[in-house]
Order: sequence, then structure tokens, then C-alpha cells
Amino acid sequence: MRPLQSKINPNSQSFKDNYAEMSKLVEKLEKNLEKSRFQGKEKYLERARQRGKLLARERLELVLDKDSPFLELLPLAGMERKGGFGAGGTNVSGIGLVAGKLCMVNSNVGTRKGGSIDYATNFKALRINEICLENKLPCINLVESGGANLPDQAKIFNYGGEAFRQITRRSKAGLTTISVVFGNATAGGAYVPGMSDFSIFQKQAAKVFLAGPPLVKMATNEIATDEELGGAEMHSRVSGVSDYLAEDELDGIRLAREIMGFIATSRPHFIPQEPIENPLHSADEILGVVTHNIKTPFDIRELILRVVDGSRFSEFKPEFGNTLVTGWAKIHGYPVGIIANNGVIFSESANKGAQFIQLSNKNNVPLIFMHNTTGYMVGKKYEEGGIIKNGAKLINAVSNSNVPHLTLMVGSSYGAGNYGMNGRSYRPRFLFAYPNSKVGVMGSEQLAGVMEIIQKEAAKKTGKEYNEQQAEMMKQMLIADAESKSSSWYSTSELWDDGLLDPRETRNYLGFSLAVVYNQEIKGTEGYGVWRM
Repeated sequence: MRPLQSKINPNSQSFKDNYAEMSKLVEKLEKNLEKSRFQGKEKYLERARQRGKLLARERLELVLDKDSPFLELLPLAGMERKGGFGAGGTNVSGIGLVAGKLCMVNSNVGTRKGGSIDYATNFKALRINEICLENKLPCINLVESGGANLPDQAKIFNYGGEAFRQITRRSKAGLTTISVVFGNATAGGAYVPGMSDFSIFQKQAAKVFLAGPPLVKMATNEIATDEELGGAEMHSRVSGVSDYLAEDELDGIRLAREIMGFIATSRPHFIPQEPIENPLHSADEILGVVTHNIKTPFDIRELILRVVDGSRFSEFKPEFGNTLVTGWAKIHGYPVGIIANNGVIFSESANKGAQFIQLSNKNNVPLIFMHNTTGYMVGKKYEEGGIIKNGAKLINAVSNSNVPHLTLMVGSSYGAGNYGMNGRSYRPRFLFAYPNSKVGVMGSEQLAGVMEIIQKEAAKKTGKEYNEQQAEMMKQMLIADAESKSSSWYSTSELWDDGLLDPRETRNYLGFSLAVVYNQEIKGTEGYGVWRM
């Protein structure tokens, strides 16, 4: 397999200018990620320390193996939601190694809003549970939560129940959930340890009950203390809700690691052999390669050769349907098929992509989709040429493919192009995005232009005068709104991706994700339903 040759000149002015602009986006990303690490006001952190408590990220670090990598997921969820708890909500979640086994770890931020669950935190938990089930991962919950945030209860009540359902479904599938309770686990939060396979309660700290003393008093007129209703000792010796009584936080974490050491988990289906080749070009150059302005095209091969092992890429059908690049490579030693946009999707590109997905399924190879497209080509010539049926073939192949899919947004991802390239609604195992990326029905200017045409024709049909000045003002407002809601910041806030990443970290994110998907047997499909020919 030959290495790809770069045609980029890092000393050119265009490269330097683009590098500078992408660096600004990365800097903004780092600032937002720093906000997501906020664990509460200093007075709450100090109160926790005085009580001998560890903070959420300290607990997480202790439960992971020493020097374990950690793939944090959805760190900016809820970032732009008004009335929410801010970036990341009240839960830190990600995948790392515990007792040498890949494991999902969730750590409640008890010092931030008491660890209560707002809208974004709830949906983050649902996505985390989905990742666990799809990738056959055990899960450790580090619990300290006040339950649902009451002002949000109408929005999250029904969805909150789904989280408990998913715990039991994973248990049925043989995927262990361990919960360590360090403080409050109130109301619905009590069902997290209650439905886990293993529950560990910290002595004189865990308080697990469906209703606290005030609600019990109001509902039954019974007077009871926190300890009587839900203390760790009571649950360990009387109710049996707790399986282990931990002396302190460190003992609780020790017990969780001990349990993870003996439970049955998936054995890696494939482990790459050493040595692993690094790309021939520096990852730092990606900031100069991938254009900050998505209207400016770039050759997607220049990104691929800076991500794959040895910059080696076996391209499939290189002379046909050239606005879609397809081929095989390895990343950190893991075999993978890559489907990447080089612009708008024509019929030839769609057919080529569908065939490549068939071949990857036949050979049991996972797929990476790299998005940078305005969608399928439109116009009389292309409609007559069957762009709908050919585009449908690609969507059919994506929908029915059984090999794991990873998706990476590196530029624009508009319209049905998002669907054909395995966007969020097509349920990739993991979906990451660059801070320059945009997702939507169409570009903001195109959207505003279409609406302008529709409004002019409507005015003409009804015989009304078309106010050009007012229309222009409305057009600019529409452009601004569409631009905002297609941005990567909005998308990640709405959980349309699993995290924004510094483009220079692409190889590490994809490599770790491939280690997760290769942890179980990969088996493709041979059935795709009906295709129009």
C-alpha cells in the first residue's frame, strides 16, 4: 500500500492564513472545554473538601488505571441552552481502562447544582447508555446526585425513565453496571444504584431514598431521619439495596476496581501488532489543510494522509465519482474503510460509496465517514440522471450496513448529504466534529435566498406589494439565525455530536474509538433491501 503524497506547501501564505484562523477556533474550543470543567463555586468546593469529599474528576481519575487514556464524551452538552447548568451539565462521562478493561465511567458533579439533572445532563446520560450498549461496555457510576432538577421535570420525566430501562437492558445483555454512592441519590436518582448489578455505599455519607424526610412527613406524617430512610448502614444491613459498605471514598473506589477485575467482559476481538507507523506528515499541519471557511474547498486526501498509519491509503475507484474518496487504511494498526467528501455528491459518487460500503461489510471492516459536502447535486440534468435513486442507494447502504461506523465532521454537512454520509440520525458508534464544521438543511445564504424567492412569488400571486427593504432586513435576520444554528457550537450543545475536537487530535480520537469497536467481533451484512437500478 503506497503512501499518499502531499501537495500542500506549508510555507505558502494561504496555508499560514488558514492555520491562523483555525488556531483561533481551536483556542475558542479550549476556552469552552475549560468552562465544561467547572465543578461548582469555590464555596461549594471548599465545603466538599472540609467534609473529606473528593471532586467528581478526582474520583474519575482514581477509578481509572494509572496512565489510562480517557475519551471524554459530550463535554459541551447544553453549552448554549438557556436556563441550563452550562457546558457538560452535572456529569463527567467517558471511556477509559479499569483493571485493564475498557469501561464507561460516569461521575456526578455533586458540587455543581447538587448534582441534580437538567435537560442536557439527562440526554447526555441517554447517549452514554446507548454507547455502552452498542459497544458492549461495562459501566461504573460514581454517584452523588439530587435527582431531577425540578424546574426541568416536565421536560425530562419520561426520558429519565429510559435511563433506568437501559441499565436493565445492559444487564440482560451481560454488561455489568457498578454504582458507587458517595452522597445523595434521591428520588429517581435512587434507581441508578437500585438497578445496577453491583452497588457500593459509603458509610455515613450515602443517602439513598425515593423520598427524603420532608416529603415523607408531608405524604405519611411519619418523622424519620436521612439515615433511617436511606443511610448506607441501613441499606447494607436491612434493606439489601447496598451490596458493599465502603469505609470511605477511596475504599468505595477500590471496591469498584476490584469488582471490575473479576467480572466477565468482552475480550478484544483484534489487537494491532507493533510497531505502528506514524503518518509521514505532522498532525499540526491539519490546521493549515482543513479550511476554516467551509466555502473554500480542500482535497480531503490531505487530511487522510495526516491521520492514517504511514500515510498509506489504498484508494478504491480513484478515477470514478471523484467527489467522493473511498479506500482502505489503518489507524493505530486497526484496519478501516474511509468514505470522505471532496465536494457535492453526484450520482457516480453515490453509487461508488454504496459499492464501497458493500465491500467493507463483506470484509468485516469498520467505516469512517468524513463530511465536507453541500449535499446531493440538483438541477434538471441531474434529476433526469436519477440523482434521487442513486442518492437513495447510498442512504440504503448506510442504513443497513452492520459494520461499526465512525463519523467525523470536518467541514459542511448539508441536506441529504448528511444522511448519505452517516450523520447523527443514522446512529454512528461515535461522531466527532471540528470547530469549523456546520450542519443543517442547507447553507444560511441559500436558505435565505430560497425563502426570498418563495415570498416574492407569494406576494405576486396574491397581488400584494413586495416590500424590498423589509424583506432584506428579514433576510439578514434569517441568515444570522441559520448561521448560528448550523454552527459547531450549537450542534455540540444540542448533542448532535459526541464532542468537538482539536483537528490535531483526530488520529488519537479515531484510534481510541477503533479500539472500542474492535473490542467485539465485527460482522458485516449482505442484505440491503430494494435498490432502484
